[in-house]
Amino acid sequence: MSRGSGREPRVVFGFHAVLARLRADPASVIEVFVDEARNDARARDLAAAAERSGVRLLRVPTKRLDGFYGGARHQGVVARIEPQSGAATLDEVLERLAEPALLLVLDGVTDPHNLGACLRVANAAGVHAVIAPKDRAAGVSAIVSKVASGAAELTPYFMVTNLARTLDELKERNIWAVGADASAKDELYQADLPRAIAWVLGAEGAGMRRLTRERCDTLVRIPMRGAVESLNVSVAAGVVLYESLRRRALPAG
Repeated sequence: MSRGSGREPRVVFGFHAVLARLRADPASVIEVFVDEARNDARARDLAAAAERSGVRLLRVPTKRLDGFYGGARHQGVVARIEPQSGAATLDEVLERLAEPALLLVLDGVTDPHNLGACLRVANAAGVHAVIAPKDRAAGVSAIVSKVASGAAELTPYFMVTNLARTLDELKERNIWAVGADASAKDELYQADLPRAIAWVLGAEGAGMRRLTRERCDTLVRIPMRGAVESLNVSVAAGVVLYESLRRRALPAG
């Protein structure tokens, strides 16, 4: 299978994202910058976490923090980090599993806020990896990390060269590709869902590309009872992933 995208040294910002990185992988945090004007409880807690982890913390003017992002909402805290170590390929992730795979495939999610929200819900649901095409997806950035509230640092995210081929390779491992599509005949709650599953979602509005849809073993739709016609992709991801979790918790048979 295709290799995951290499993560270049970068920065993360916001209290949730920086604290999550300190807790999950403190050795990867080079240094933390905190607004010198902040001395509230959150800033003190962050300083204590950095000290416990042996990470250098610098008090700097707000303007220096603004310079990282051109004025983005950093909440007064920024961290410089090294690339996260971990599985280099999707194959490695799958080979290590001791339970049926639960994957999330995103086709056409280019907005970093949507990607961050998807990574957050994927991590909450225990997804083993999130997969996206290199040519039509957002990469992990500082904005993604902030929206994901730390999940971007903990959830394997692979950007593959050929998404259709990757779906074929997943099916060779007996992992079903199940697409969430508004035009599907079967409703989510009545559909037969496998335990080893890769949920495939497209961006809100555009949906999945034709080749991606054709690679799905089956399609299901989330029932819409109100006036709106679609859900944000991260909300849809939460609905389908937690339906898989609910079914896994049911007694066999």
